[in-house]
Amino acid sequence: MSDLPHIFASRPSRGRFLERATFWVFRLATYLVLACGLFVFGDIVVKGSGTVFQREFPFVNTTFLTHSPESLYVFEYKGQKHEMGDTEFRAFREKEEADAKVAGQPAPKIKTESYVYSAGGIWPCIVGTVLLVVGSMTIALFLGVSSAIYLSEYARDGRFVRFIRLAILNLAGVPSIVFGLFGLAMFVLALKWNVSLIAGWFTLAFMVLPVVITASEEALKSVPKGFRDGSLALGATKWQTIRSNVLPYALPGILTSSILGIARVAGETAPIMFTAAYVVRDKLPWEVDKLGDFFFQGVMALPYHIYVVSSKIPQNEYTERVQYGTAFVFLLIVGLIAATSIVLRNKLRGSYKW
Repeated sequence: MSDLPHIFASRPSRGRFLERATFWVFRLATYLVLACGLFVFGDIVVKGSGTVFQREFPFVNTTFLTHSPESLYVFEYKGQKHEMGDTEFRAFREKEEADAKVAGQPAPKIKTESYVYSAGGIWPCIVGTVLLVVGSMTIALFLGVSSAIYLSEYARDGRFVRFIRLAILNLAGVPSIVFGLFGLAMFVLALKWNVSLIAGWFTLAFMVLPVVITASEEALKSVPKGFRDGSLALGATKWQTIRSNVLPYALPGILTSSILGIARVAGETAPIMFTAAYVVRDKLPWEVDKLGDFFFQGVMALPYHIYVVSSKIPQNEYTERVQYGTAFVFLLIVGLIAATSIVLRNKLRGSYKW
């Protein structure tokens, strides 16, 4: 009797074999995706950190983080190899010419090799990226949450509302280049905002609106109906009920939509290429004569800078250093903004429970 298999023991079969094989296919595919992601991000972190950080005090390449992009000049002078940005090279050459003039000698001839965008830093790109993300997400959250409140709380289910929801889902799949052309035609040309911050804000906001509306509407629907009925039974108006008994509990889900929106908005190049981004801009956005000019000026941005440095100029060891350094800083900024949203979301989840 002891040699007989247990009645509930699993027995080999073709179905069990296929199930286990499928399990391992899914598992290996997951590990492959993780490995590819780790390789890509690891490559950026390793090479980019070499540009951003340094071994000497203050251990951070402050020039790269606080200066504007410049051309790099590489030359040999008096037996030594020098690498200088445009500003430093001009000062160096003027000093050498002045010293030669005082000594009564001809000005020294310096044979240089120049590499565009390979010196200086990315401070204007950092500022422009943060302004674009914050401005566009502010507009997207205001319009998206307002639309979600209407669709979830006020609109009656019918053909027109179902058509709107279908249109929103379809817009989520539209390529970003199409939104860029829309922004160019609508905001830059028709409204005559030109290439500016405000044109980039609205273009990026419209691009991310489907994600914000869908996620916000689902967050509002997840709030129990009893919260609404209890508030209305106590004499509150519809808007008072939504403001006090629905929105606070839906905020964690709404912030989830903002996290998804930030991830998409920050990395887009095509829309800002047509509406907001400049290859080079000497002045920072707040360096304007009138306050109104702040909104109607173009900015530099990290994704567009990476695109220009990677594809529009000759590639060499100096441009590679800038590419990886810019990508590394870009990932840090996006991660910081997203982490702030996650912390705020978790805090709200802890405050509002049912």
